[in-house]
Amino acid sequence: MPGYDVPGWFVLRARRHAERITGLDEAELASFARRTRDLVAAVTEVTGAPATYLMVFGENHPHFHVLVTARGEHVPADRRNGNILRLRTEHADPEAAARLVPAVRRAYKRLAGEGAYPQSA
Repeated sequence: MPGYDVPGWFVLRARRHAERITGLDEAELASFARRTRDLVAAVTEVTGAPATYLMVFGENHPHFHVLVTARGEHVPADRRNGNILRLRTEHADPEAAARLVPAVRRAYKRLAGEGAYPQSA
């Protein structure tokens, strides 16, 4: 998404228009949750990030989406948690962000296909 092209940042959107998570039906919600889990796992694996954030806002773009942001060790304390959004301009690098896509795609397909997660008790 333009303006969020930081390496390790990905946007996951609902296929149809829904303004909030509450606009998804049960099947969409289940699918979105699985895809979000698998994307977070793939981004974390490929980037080696010690933390990967999942953020939902919806004020500026009235279409339900989440922002997945890998937070590397190099990110200073004053740019962690919600302050990571300040990196939008400080670390924007569309080419480097695009170079991560194939590796994240491969990891995503492997993780989503394997059912690589333990079932909760």
